[in-house]
Amino acid sequence: AMELWQVPLRFSRLPMFPFFDLAHYVASVMALKEQRGAVEVSVRSPIACWFSAMLYCFGGSVLSSLMLAEPPVAFLAKGTNILLASSVWYFVFYCPQDLFYRCFAFLPLRLLVAGMKEVTRTWKITAGVAHADSHFKDAWLVMVAVGWARGAGGGLISNFEQLVRGVWKPETNELLKMSYPVKVTLIGAVLFTLQHGQYLPIARHNLVFLYTIFLVISKVTMMLTRSATSPFAPFEGALGHMFFGLQKIPSKVKSEAAASSNGSSVCDQSSEQHRDSVKKRQAKKTE
Repeated sequence: AMELWQVPLRFSRLPMFPFFDLAHYVASVMALKEQRGAVEVSVRSPIACWFSAMLYCFGGSVLSSLMLAEPPVAFLAKGTNILLASSVWYFVFYCPQDLFYRCFAFLPLRLLVAGMKEVTRTWKITAGVAHADSHFKDAWLVMVAVGWARGAGGGLISNFEQLVRGVWKPETNELLKMSYPVKVTLIGAVLFTLQHGQYLPIARHNLVFLYTIFLVISKVTMMLTRSATSPFAPFEGALGHMFFGLQKIPSKVKSEAAASSNGSSVCDQSSEQHRDSVKKRQAKKTE
């Protein structure tokens, strides 16, 4: 019988292909289909839709390759993974009666797929950190950046993916307003970089196990409660106020600003009406 202390070690040796990778592709392509206008793009331009789906599935590989001056199309060399992801894309968008999407939209299955996708996030972060270390030995910032890009690349390049679908929303830039997956991936990249440099007193397989358990539990909890609030929100508010002086704008100030803007617009309208009346009078005099 396997002893309890061996569970993290066995877990850290789990292969991602095919089941966990398949879950990642299903969750990613379903998220794409739920974007506004994605279904219309799939009808109008299947090639653009397929390319967007591949960016959702392999965005981390594309971004991390660009950061390390490697070919960003290297992921296309993994023919089996591309075939699997493309099959998922086809069934999600073009399955008769939308049966494939409706099947995995069933809450228990969706929770299972989402949890398995979070497992792949941990593996991608650790792979990114190790890959960066092979190029730049003990370069902490590079290891954090590449691990972050590998684990959350789909979110970080979301603006480029939107352009493929003909959408331009610069305000959705993840650096301006980070989503929870991007934040937790950054934290994971920092933790695994510190562990890689032996600055954390914990074995790698134990950190992999604990971090993955946290990811899965937090993701499932947020889906069940339908909460979009990050679990880190209280800490972010306290740290932001402490180090950067970030404060919420009081509602009174907001109302005063709105009133002043309304007042200025009214004044502008009245002044324009006054000018028009003066011009009309002058025109009558000249006649």
